[in-house]
Amino acid sequence: MRYGFVIDQNRCIGCHACTVACKEEHNVPIGVYRTWVKYIEKGEFPDTKRYFSVLRCNHCDDAPCIEICPTVALFRRSDGIVDFDSERCIGCKSCMQACPYDALYIDPHTQTAAKCNFCAHRVEAGLEPACVIVCPEQAIIAGDLDDPQSRISRLVATQKVSVRKAEKGTRPKVFYLGVDSDLLEPEKIEPQSTHLWAEKNPGEDLYALSRDKKDRSTLGAARVVYDVAHPPLWGGKIAAYLWTKSIGAGVLLLAAFLLSLGYGGERRLLHQVSPILTLVFIGITTLLLIFDLKRPERFFYLLMKPNLSSWLVWGGYILIGYGLLASIWLLFGFIAGSVPTLLLWSAALLAIGSACYSAFLFAQAKGRDLWQSPLFFWQLLVQAVTAGSAALMISGAAVQAGAGLMNLLAKILTVSLILALVIILGEISLAHASENVKRATTLLKKGALSGSFWGLAVGLGILLPIILLLWSVLRDGDAFFLRLPASIFALIGLWVFEDLWIKAGQTVPLS
Repeated sequence: MRYGFVIDQNRCIGCHACTVACKEEHNVPIGVYRTWVKYIEKGEFPDTKRYFSVLRCNHCDDAPCIEICPTVALFRRSDGIVDFDSERCIGCKSCMQACPYDALYIDPHTQTAAKCNFCAHRVEAGLEPACVIVCPEQAIIAGDLDDPQSRISRLVATQKVSVRKAEKGTRPKVFYLGVDSDLLEPEKIEPQSTHLWAEKNPGEDLYALSRDKKDRSTLGAARVVYDVAHPPLWGGKIAAYLWTKSIGAGVLLLAAFLLSLGYGGERRLLHQVSPILTLVFIGITTLLLIFDLKRPERFFYLLMKPNLSSWLVWGGYILIGYGLLASIWLLFGFIAGSVPTLLLWSAALLAIGSACYSAFLFAQAKGRDLWQSPLFFWQLLVQAVTAGSAALMISGAAVQAGAGLMNLLAKILTVSLILALVIILGEISLAHASENVKRATTLLKKGALSGSFWGLAVGLGILLPIILLLWSVLRDGDAFFLRLPASIFALIGLWVFEDLWIKAGQTVPLS
């Protein structure tokens, strides 16, 4: 048994009755929607035409929201309905990033995620979903896709139907009859800063705002005139989490590397300051993750009710293990004055895991194409080396570390910055995997985010530190006064880049 929908846009009159019925049936608050109607227009006045479609959860057979949900709050029932348990939800918003269809939202009353659940309570009572009952044109057909005698099964088998984003491999179970293809592919629609009766929030769609002001060359193209808001989900806390995690991971990773090279005499910096920095920044990382939750009091569900397919869960385990090893490292540093080799490389391994597990987490966020890059793992690793070497340079100056160690750290920082620049330029310049990636990178290269990207992330955060570090080689006596600002600028640039990367990934509309 596999319940699904067919929405016949040949019959639909865009009356919004399904939206109202859904809100009434499930007490959906104002401003959020389980099902909604989207309008687009084509042509130029007076030869214009309006099209609309009903959008909602697709109850995918391979639902990415289920895979990424860390607490099994989302699950697929035996009848194919993707349902939701709000009592397990921690409000991490990961499911919303994973969904390519904008189907989930945060309920402002419960502060948990919610979505269409096919009116499962009605189905269990032998009734049809509320939207099906209320539709005046019988444009919404619900039923068992596996039953060859059902109306929906016959429609799918005999009519030309379309689905949204089949390339995502989610196997959606909402099928459309007679729908204009542009409605199902938002990347084809001309972006605008206004809707039929309202202006967009300035932070809602940076791509639309930048295009609307300077590029109206495609008059008559499909354009959105009515839609519901889907604001960015992750913001400054997640950008800060990536930044603090890079420092916390990079410091101990480099300390392990330097100790293996024979710098054991730098006891204060490598045996004591390094694990302290790691514990501080990994602790801040953990707090940022907790406070970004809509239900932070439920954060322990990650450990008590884990979904082991979610990299959010594995990231939590890795951070806990890494913090434990950093604590043991610090204990050995104060008591024994040395770190056992097994502890050294165990900590280094978990440092790499702490730096790079986010690549696998963001890869599970299938709705955001920019974050699916195969370079993201290496980008995070290089960022950890950059942040770690910069933090150790600053700390080394404070504890008066030896010149040999400081010179080596300066070389590591220089190389890591060059690698970071190569990876960033590769990300934005190489052939793009999808139109969504192209739009997001355009924002960074020449769109609304380009000033911060080129001026702060690349100029201040990469090029200027490289120049200062290379200059310090020529001005050995003034090396400290050049390397210290280089390290500070590198950390500032990394922070800016993380913030821009998070913003750019969320600016392209999904529905």
